[in-house]
Amino acid sequence: MTWTLDGIAEHESIIRHSVFRTLAAPVEDEAGAMAFLAKVAVPDATHNCWAFRVGGRYRVSDDGEPSGTAGRPILSAIEGQDFDGVMVVVIRWFGGIKLGAGGLVRAYGGAAAACLREAAKIERVERIRLGFHCPFPVYAEVEAKLPGWNVEIRRCDFGAEGATMELAVPVQERTAVENWLRDLTRGQEPIRVLDEQ
Repeated sequence: MTWTLDGIAEHESIIRHSVFRTLAAPVEDEAGAMAFLAKVAVPDATHNCWAFRVGGRYRVSDDGEPSGTAGRPILSAIEGQDFDGVMVVVIRWFGGIKLGAGGLVRAYGGAAAACLREAAKIERVERIRLGFHCPFPVYAEVEAKLPGWNVEIRRCDFGAEGATMELAVPVQERTAVENWLRDLTRGQEPIRVLDEQ
């Protein structure tokens, strides 16, 4: 089972006079991770170290700490607790006592792990994005039925003939959803795969 966060989580710890403030957030992609970093990074802090993981993609940053002592331990905390779609930023204010490489690894990894342990989490559902044009006569029925399959309506643009919808469908429900939509529209409206998430 893979998890993601149910919202932004925070944790603060003090290790040998250095303050480590951890912020974690659910993200959909690298752009979302970088936007969160831009929002929470503290320019006058000593270091803003981070890591994110979204599916098979991940990145880390030691932000001036010795190589491998901050970003990697943060990523290890994310992976160690089976999180995906998560960005973790650990902000450090140096307290005057050097921690050494091992101490930094333990401090950054421990701060990230503590934040994620305390955070509200939800099961991450693998989804596929589908495009579908919904004619007006069946729109209310579609809108009422899709939540039963845990389908998210990501976009809905109305036109003269109906609504063009972007649906995020749980992979295990894809066949049932596609079959139902085809039956409902008698196969008149094509269902397009927009991309795999």
